[in-house]
Amino acid sequence: MSSFDFRTVPHIHVGAGSADRLAAIAAPLIGDRRRIFLVTDPGVRTAGLIDGSVAALEAAGLTVAIFDEVVADPPEAVVLAAEDAARAFGAELVIGFGGGSSMDAAKLVAMLLGSKQSLAQMYGVNNATGPRLPLILVPTTAGTGSEVTPISVVTVGESSKMGVNAPALYGDLAVLDAALTYGLPRATTAATGIDAMVHAIEAYTTKLQKNPVSDALALAGLKKLHGAIERACTDGRDTEAREDMLLGALLAGQAFANAPVGAVHALAYPLGGVFHVPHGLSNSLMLPPVLRFNAPAAEPFYAELASHIGLHASTQGLVEEMERIAGAVGIETRLSQVGVSHNDLPRLAEEAMLVTRLLVNNPREMTLDDAHACYEAVL
Repeated sequence: MSSFDFRTVPHIHVGAGSADRLAAIAAPLIGDRRRIFLVTDPGVRTAGLIDGSVAALEAAGLTVAIFDEVVADPPEAVVLAAEDAARAFGAELVIGFGGGSSMDAAKLVAMLLGSKQSLAQMYGVNNATGPRLPLILVPTTAGTGSEVTPISVVTVGESSKMGVNAPALYGDLAVLDAALTYGLPRATTAATGIDAMVHAIEAYTTKLQKNPVSDALALAGLKKLHGAIERACTDGRDTEAREDMLLGALLAGQAFANAPVGAVHALAYPLGGVFHVPHGLSNSLMLPPVLRFNAPAAEPFYAELASHIGLHASTQGLVEEMERIAGAVGIETRLSQVGVSHNDLPRLAEEAMLVTRLLVNNPREMTLDDAHACYEAVL
């Protein structure tokens, strides 16, 4: 067996209603700190999802400042505004509460306040060195796995995405509360759920850092997600399905944090940056053509994944099931449905080829023409 490293967060707490007991769950981490900076988005705050946690923290004698200006694919300006607000507040601990964008922003705020580095100095792999402030992550969607990854993605300029990937970005505590996802719209549940399934699939087939621990997590995560996604979309208050979605996303997140994703994500990023397609939907759209493209190099792995969830053991079996799920849960399956035209494909392909940090992980080398063909296949 080749040598490998595996890292993850040191403390994970799972349980419906956990958010309302956050102060007690996090007490060992909070210690004598009294100024808590919570990063979220307007939708999560308006929905009242943070209210129980904030009330519990304040009842414990803590002062909480809320930054609720995070947007999808957060631009640098939002991250820096959050940093300024946290610094002015005198934050001693940071909570990321929401979807992947809120958690990604919170990770960077904790880093920026704890270290002497600028955001620009952190971009890339292993460039963010810390230290950072203590960090708690509470997901309200079951998709990104950001609560257990050392990755934050930021929009730079008009549409380019830059990543910060370093062990220092692993949080100290991840809290999974299925009750926070009850009100998640069907389309969001579907897209984020397929996003998590993509994480599991790409981690299992990654080229450079595939390892037995990530493989086991990817298989377990995919099975939970596959068994729960349609149930969660049908009945949003199915606690067991919602919890399985959160656990599946977390397991897949742990897998791809150590065995990185590939071309599906590389081709999805320009859809988010240029057309503002939600990240989960972008991945769902690009999964079938990339699986078909990768089949000559990854057929045995795709067959194993398909067999593990009860399908015909082949790439085609896996592709057909993922396409069936997308249709069953009612999300878009063609790029034309999200505003992409044939004339846009060259730009998308060119931007995708710039995401070299992910393309190097793909099981089959992808060229500009290959990327263009993958986009064209689902236009």
